[in-house]
Amino acid sequence: MTQVPPPFDPELAAALELVGDVISPGLTLDDIATMREGMGVDFLGELDLTLDRFFEVEDRTVPGPDGEPDISLLICRPAAPATVGPRPVFYHVHGGGMVIGDNRIGVTAALDWAKELDAVVVSVEYRLAPEHPHPAPIEDVYAGLVWTAEHAAELGADADRIVIAGASAGGGLTAALGLLTRDRKGPRPIGQVLMCPMLDDRNDTVSSHQMAGLGVWDRTANETGWTALLGDRRGGPDVSPYASPARADDVTDLPPTFIDVGSAETFRDEAVAYATRIWQSGGVAELHVWPGGFHGYDGFVPQAAVSRATGAARLNWLRRLIGE
Repeated sequence: MTQVPPPFDPELAAALELVGDVISPGLTLDDIATMREGMGVDFLGELDLTLDRFFEVEDRTVPGPDGEPDISLLICRPAAPATVGPRPVFYHVHGGGMVIGDNRIGVTAALDWAKELDAVVVSVEYRLAPEHPHPAPIEDVYAGLVWTAEHAAELGADADRIVIAGASAGGGLTAALGLLTRDRKGPRPIGQVLMCPMLDDRNDTVSSHQMAGLGVWDRTANETGWTALLGDRRGGPDVSPYASPARADDVTDLPPTFIDVGSAETFRDEAVAYATRIWQSGGVAELHVWPGGFHGYDGFVPQAAVSRATGAARLNWLRRLIGE
């Protein structure tokens, strides 16, 4: 039986028609190379990451996981001296379906938070699938967090006030990082922000079926991303929660969690389920399901009313979390 999708927000629907001319929702493995070439590298290079000289921006190469290549961190620090002790840190993990992207993708959201809340941003670059399947991406993300915590004083930052955050694949990796650093007794984030997170390799929720062929990331694209990361293990019994956080048996003792997702996107049900499991385990989570939102809508259509409301909700949660 065909499952009827929820409607898109009218403002977003109008923009999606234009986006659809350049982005197909059904990414395949054969499309990855083309997507990487067409990611607007020139545009990213022209982004003013200083936000009109508010931040000092540095690319730094730091040690990766044991025996593995070094990793690249994008470090953005407010240029003005701190007035009240070391600053909090937003540790950012970029999106891209596990297969595309770098540490500049999506970082402007974290920079906007940091400008408002006087924080440092560290954005990690991780190895991409399928060339580098699990556990390479999460191990790179973990190594970057460890380095950030160990060198926080050097950055004028507070190792005890790190918030981990990411969108889409970055949201899934952020959730995995929360599990991994808990289990390894590594740095303890004070919160995690999971924006439209990619959490479940099984790709079989109602929302994944409802949104097939719609939006900017559907079941076909999702299968592509997870297969690139996991190979023939995708959807099977032997999948690590550090790859697919929805597989975690234990979601206790996680940092306070903010999760948001659109009602009209593939990841809706897995995001709702993850928040529900945190509550059922006695944890703290705030969940927003934004009516009519497609995947990544706030990045594609930032001027829409629902996008502005989304941004305000995230900022308000972060403000409460870090005590501003």
